[in-house]
Amino acid sequence: MMSSEHLACGWLQKLLVLLVKLCFAFAGPLQPFNGTGCTAKGPASYILVFTGHWSPQAFPKQYPLFRPPAQWSKLIAVSHNHHFRLWEEGSSASPGVQSFAEVGVTVELMKAAKEARKKRTVGVMHRTAGIPNGIGHSSTEMLMVPRNPLLSLMVKMIPSPDWFVGVDSLNLCEGNRWKQEVTIDLQPYDAGTDSGFTFSSPNFPTSPPENITKITSQMPNHPANSFYYPRLKELPPIASVKITRQSRSPDRQTSISNHILPNSINPQRFSATPLDCEVSLWSSWGLCLGSCSRGGVRHRTRYILLRPANSGSPCPELEEQAECVPHSCIKKRQ
Repeated sequence: MMSSEHLACGWLQKLLVLLVKLCFAFAGPLQPFNGTGCTAKGPASYILVFTGHWSPQAFPKQYPLFRPPAQWSKLIAVSHNHHFRLWEEGSSASPGVQSFAEVGVTVELMKAAKEARKKRTVGVMHRTAGIPNGIGHSSTEMLMVPRNPLLSLMVKMIPSPDWFVGVDSLNLCEGNRWKQEVTIDLQPYDAGTDSGFTFSSPNFPTSPPENITKITSQMPNHPANSFYYPRLKELPPIASVKITRQSRSPDRQTSISNHILPNSINPQRFSATPLDCEVSLWSSWGLCLGSCSRGGVRHRTRYILLRPANSGSPCPELEEQAECVPHSCIKKRQ
């Protein structure tokens, strides 16, 4: 017969096994100790390609042709974790974001990223060359690590008051795997620090500053806004970014990091955006010319504010006449 001590040990072992099974049944998936949700075993190399689609066909209203023409600033890209934010819609712009969105200066942005890097909340930081046209490409190579699997980036629109496009905290890691390819269409954002409505508006600081907001075809709801297209439900993408994972083969040639890509890569084609004609209000009626009793006419005029483009609504009549009324006639002196 088994001793009481052996029986007690047997029961204890069974109880321990049962407790372990219950823990695994009710517990969620194991989380990594770095707090990022990424359990990939190693780093991943990516090629990031930024493409501008800012054309006069897609965005005909007040399209900047000179002084300066439509173009893109250098691209700022940062890998990080959840404890860092380069920018965020609905939040106020940091001094670095304000400086970059208004004048394209990267000093404050890079300074904040370097300080966060000391705390290990930021990984790599990259800047690419600017694009001298509204349509074009630039690229950079990035090495992502499990500790910092999030990607944020910004590119300023030139000219503009404080407008930019960007990506906020894109997670390139899914569990224990790195994503192979991600493509994102980009829309313009307002940093909330300058109140200009048009691409070439003079400097007009917003006081107090507002939060970062997405610019749409309806907002800001003002006809003077360069992106105001009331016929559109949404704006066509003004830019896009494609992020592709690269193999780490030893025979790979030199990278294309921080280069403007050749025009052999064709930009995405979008349908032309119709731009309706805009005219001023009517002037006041002029005095009547001719006989008041019959045949006399009076005139009023208006002028074109914005000419139509891409099959938009044509301009209405710019001059109108009507019959005279007695009290507005020019009476001849006897």
